[in-house]
Amino acid sequence: MPRPSKPLISREAAVAASIEIIDSEGLDAFSLPKLAKHLGVRAPSLYHHFADKNEILTEVARHIAGRSVATPRRKPGPDWPEYFVALALNFRQSILRHRNAAPILLQYLPRDLFVSTYEDRAKFLLDSGVPTELHVRILDGMEVLAIGAVLTEAMRKPSTKSTIFPNVDPQSQPLLAQALASNELTQKQLFEETVRSFLHGIIRDYM
Repeated sequence: MPRPSKPLISREAAVAASIEIIDSEGLDAFSLPKLAKHLGVRAPSLYHHFADKNEILTEVARHIAGRSVATPRRKPGPDWPEYFVALALNFRQSILRHRNAAPILLQYLPRDLFVSTYEDRAKFLLDSGVPTELHVRILDGMEVLAIGAVLTEAMRKPSTKSTIFPNVDPQSQPLLAQALASNELTQKQLFEETVRSFLHGIIRDYM
């Protein structure tokens, strides 16, 4: 389809509107005609900025998993795991802010969208004295852990400490019910401690 000679909207406005639609109506409801209507333009206007729907969804992924994720203000050093813990928490916050868009990340992985960012994180590890042979294990593991945990959380209703495992019957699952009663951590705190344990575990196993 030919692109119009003069843009009627900005690329940024189209991405923001896409996120609004997905947030309010769900990912399955998103379409180019709906986006055009939301922006008050005709669908061909979108082709001035995007080749197709996939390119728009790529930019949505770039926003929720990249641009809106704050980079921790920490310098390289022996406490380097806390940089990645903070980064994971910021990632979680951004994704949960847009729960309906979370499944997009299964198709548009951060490692495919932000290669230069991963280069920066590898340098952070190197400057922190982390052996190079551990870098891929850390960077790959962090993405797999964060996406798996956060997408699982995003696809469920927000939970309390006692409903992290829903539908538990104290009569038929007494041990799990007892574990839930003993748990003092929120979903966020559980995620934080899981990430921290993963990072410290890599170093402990290496030593």
